[in-house]
Amino acid sequence: MHPFVRSNASLIAVGVIGIALLVGLPLALELFTLLRVTLFVIFAILALSLAFIWGYGGILCFGHSAFFGLGAYAYAVSVINVGDSTLPIVIAMALPALLAAALGYFMFYARISDVYVGVITLTVTLIFYNVVNSTAGPQYRIGDVHLGGFNGIPNVPSLNVPFDPNAVLGPQDMFWVCMVALMLVYFGLRMLLRMRFGRVLIAVRENESRVEFLGYDARLHKLIAFSIGGAIAGLAGCLFTAWGGFISPTAFSVVQSAQIIIWLMVGGVGTLIGPMIGAALISWLTASLGSQQTVDANVVLGTVLLAFVLLVPKGIAPIVTDQLMPWFLSMCRSKPSVASVSRKDKT
Repeated sequence: MHPFVRSNASLIAVGVIGIALLVGLPLALELFTLLRVTLFVIFAILALSLAFIWGYGGILCFGHSAFFGLGAYAYAVSVINVGDSTLPIVIAMALPALLAAALGYFMFYARISDVYVGVITLTVTLIFYNVVNSTAGPQYRIGDVHLGGFNGIPNVPSLNVPFDPNAVLGPQDMFWVCMVALMLVYFGLRMLLRMRFGRVLIAVRENESRVEFLGYDARLHKLIAFSIGGAIAGLAGCLFTAWGGFISPTAFSVVQSAQIIIWLMVGGVGTLIGPMIGAALISWLTASLGSQQTVDANVVLGTVLLAFVLLVPKGIAPIVTDQLMPWFLSMCRSKPSVASVSRKDKT
C-alpha cells in the first residue's frame, strides 16, 4: 500500500463516503426524505462546531445554541433586507464568531474555570432566548423585518446562486450545498488539527499549565478555537433557516443546547466523525418518535443517553473506526505488480 494512503486512510474513507452520499442520495431518495436528510447534514455541521471546541479544546460550552440561533437570525434578517443570500451567509458566520471572540476573551483571559465557562455560556443562551422571545410587538423591527417574538420570522428566502437572487436553489441543490459545506468543515478541521495550532490546542486540553510553561499562549489558542466553533455554528444556523424558511426563539433554547451535547456523547467526544454520526442518528430517532404519540421522545432520548454513558462511554466512533478502517485498508491494499513479480523471479 502506498504510504500516503496508509497515513490518510481515514480522510480518504470519509471523502469516498461523502462523495457517494452526495451523488447517490438525491437519486435514491424521495423529496420528503431528501429534505429530512438535508436537515441531518445541517445538524452534523452544528455537531462538528462543538466537537472542535469541546473534544479538542476542552471547552465545554453548555450554551452552544446561542451561536446557532444568532447565525440563524442574522441570516433571516439580512437576507430579507438585502434580497440576496451571498452577503447574509458571511454575516451569519461573522456575528457568532465575534460573539464567541468577545465571550472567550473575557472568560479565558480572566482564567475562569471550566465549570463557570459552561454556566456563562448557558446564561448567554437564556438571555438571547428571553430577549428574542419578547420581541412580539410591532416596534421590534430591523429594517423590513419584524422579529415576531415567539412566533418567529416566517417566509425567509432560501439560498440562491451567488449574486443572483432570481436563481433560488431547489431541495436537491440545497442538499448538495449542505453536503459540500459539511465536507469542507470536516476536512478543514482535520487539516487545522494536523497543524501546529491543532497540536498545541490538544496539548492545552490535556495540560494548560505545561503548555504555557513551554512558551505557548494557551488562552489565545482557546480563544481562536472558540471563535472558529462559533462561526461554524453560525453557518449551521444559516443553513437551517434557509432550509426551513422559518426561524423562532427555540433556536436559542436550552433543549437545543442539550441535544448538541447528546450528539457528541453518543457519537464520541474527542473525534470528528463520531459527532456527525451521533447527530444524524439522534435526529433520525427524534424525527421518527415525533410522528407517533405512544412513547415520549424525551424519555427515549434520556434512556439512550444513559445507555451510552454507562455501556459505551467512548461513543460510536471507536466502534466504527475499529470495524471499518481495517476493512478499508484491506480494500486499498494493492496486489503485487507484474514487474515486481518478474524481479522476484530473476532473483
